Amino acid sequence: MLVASNVFMTFAWYGHLKFPAQALWVVVLVSWGIAFFEYWLAVPANRIGHTVYSAAQLKTMQEVITLVVFTGFSVFWLKEGVSWMTLGGFALMACGAAMVFKG
Repeated sequence: MLVASNVFMTFAWYGHLKFPAQALWVVVLVSWGIAFFEYWLAVPANRIGHTVYSAAQLKTMQEVITLVVFTGFSVFWLKEGVSWMTLGGFALMACGAAMVFKG
């Protein structure tokens, strides 16, 4: 559920970048509509997940999922490359995430 919610939210936040000529008010309304469905997935996922994980662990999972989803989104939807420096930065963030689960 967290992965699916993140896909929705990534499209809500960044999907409009592919349509720069579209009026801002239109992309904001469309983004809100997409985010509505994201919440229907994220809220129950976090509620269910909190029976097993701490809030900090849930947030950490969400951030790692965000990095993975955003990387794919950036490459396949926006047609933007991902540099080794970006991937290295993401890897360092993943190391930080691992620390949250060890602690």
